[in-house]
Amino acid sequence: MLDRVREAAGETFTPVEAYRDDLSRLWPRIERFDKLERIQHFREPYDASWRAFAAGRWEESLELTELNRPNVVAEFAEDARLGYRSYRVRVVEFPIDTYLLWEMYRYRVRAECGEDIRIVTPEAVSRFETNGIVPELIFMGSLAMYEVLYDENGVLAGGRKFTDPELVAGCRAEVQALHQQAEEFWTFFDREIAPLPPPVVGPELSRSANS
Repeated sequence: MLDRVREAAGETFTPVEAYRDDLSRLWPRIERFDKLERIQHFREPYDASWRAFAAGRWEESLELTELNRPNVVAEFAEDARLGYRSYRVRVVEFPIDTYLLWEMYRYRVRAECGEDIRIVTPEAVSRFETNGIVPELIFMGSLAMYEVLYDENGVLAGGRKFTDPELVAGCRAEVQALHQQAEEFWTFFDREIAPLPPPVVGPELSRSANS
């Protein structure tokens, strides 16, 4: 089913505000949130920690990630109040991209606060990628699936919504199966991420962080 998403009919919500507004109607109605992440590099100029990372200020970036912890705690407390948990499958290619190294430290906080994050290699999704990589997907319980859309620079741009029950159920089952088979975040982090030196950020990314 995951290999059918690109060609499936969906409703596009852009800009980002329209996408978030549509999501907001569903949060109180879901029993579980799932996410599949495949792309190895994004840009998050709205995130202070990302801006510090992109500018080459690694220690400051880590400090800002930690300072954001109360917001993450509040996020998961609200999730619990609404009655659902979050599950994430992250595809990781080697060698690890500088963005992904930053993201893993961000996810360390999220894992400590309650998100069930697990890691797979590209081989785990290769059977779905005969016509291109699988899209970034989120599942609002069984109610809807969204393909998360990004602009040409890798910045969040909106989403494409699917409500066909067969497509949503099939893709959701495949993502949840990937999660069950995946490596737990902490074993991956301790083995592959913690030993790595601070990332070396290229000048092009540094310029974008300061623009």
